[in-house]
Amino acid sequence: MTLEKISRRMLGAAIAAAVLALAGCGEEKAPAQSEAAAGKTLIPIGIVQLVEHDALDAAVRGIVDGLAARGYKDGETIAIDRQNAQADQSNLHNIGTRFASAKDKLIFAVATPAAQAMATTARDIPIVGTAITDFVSAKLVKSDEAPGGNVTGVSDMGPIEKQFELLTALVPNLKTVGTIYNSSEVNSAVQVTRLKDAAAKAGVEVVEATVSSVNDIQQAAASLKDKVDALYLPTDNVIASAVPVLAKVVNDAKIPTVAGEIGMVENGCLASVSVDYYELGKMTGEMGADILDGKSVPAQMPVRRQLDGELVVNMKTAQAIGITIPEAILSKAKKFE
Repeated sequence: MTLEKISRRMLGAAIAAAVLALAGCGEEKAPAQSEAAAGKTLIPIGIVQLVEHDALDAAVRGIVDGLAARGYKDGETIAIDRQNAQADQSNLHNIGTRFASAKDKLIFAVATPAAQAMATTARDIPIVGTAITDFVSAKLVKSDEAPGGNVTGVSDMGPIEKQFELLTALVPNLKTVGTIYNSSEVNSAVQVTRLKDAAAKAGVEVVEATVSSVNDIQQAAASLKDKVDALYLPTDNVIASAVPVLAKVVNDAKIPTVAGEIGMVENGCLASVSVDYYELGKMTGEMGADILDGKSVPAQMPVRRQLDGELVVNMKTAQAIGITIPEAILSKAKKFE
């Protein structure tokens, strides 16, 4: 190629570039790089969820939204590492080790076993737990008022006395109530103890069936169905993850079932006076934001709880078991059709 031809090509390319530049003068400029893309260091945050079910999923959404409302948005100011242990203890240990190695500034633990595992593996990192019924019984804090260590959070202890009152309103001649729970989940045992106290005052007998995994639930339900007038289910992670299976057994047997939380009612139980796990999650996220802001530390942050519960009824289940819900309950309840 001759020098003259090369010069002509270079001139043509320069003219074309100038035309394109002029043509783009009136166009919208490309958006500026995000702070993360520009190299800003994001605060590393860990969230570990014991297992997937409606209540814990809602709590995680609440945590993320609670943080965002305080300016801690994932991908902008914080980098959230979300992990689900699939109800496996070895997974929990590995996740805790991962968070500790990554030097996360804060860990959110969703459900009691998750918080216990994080407390063991990440002793130097602030931990905020949620969906935990009794922090003291789970040996996570010294007291609700003064936790004293690196763990605090939000309790999901429901209004069990009100739940039992609902059960007696739905089954006026209640003599025997059954309950199913995971024998290795300490917070489930706490709830059952409170149920027994409420039942004893009313002269109602409590019959227990315990399980160790979801594989035991159908048999446990079958063992109770001919012995009880009604069933109470605590906010137990094993039970909550298999409610559709359990509800089919007890609903076919026409047994009214009051559950510990709203997700279990959506999935087939009859009714509940329920805490709101999304709102619990938001409270948890706000506590985490206080720690990130430097306003407090877990040792000095009292465990929080939701004081009121929401009355919920599954109308489809009521029809399936042939029960008429009193108007005094229906008029106040959120209804699932």
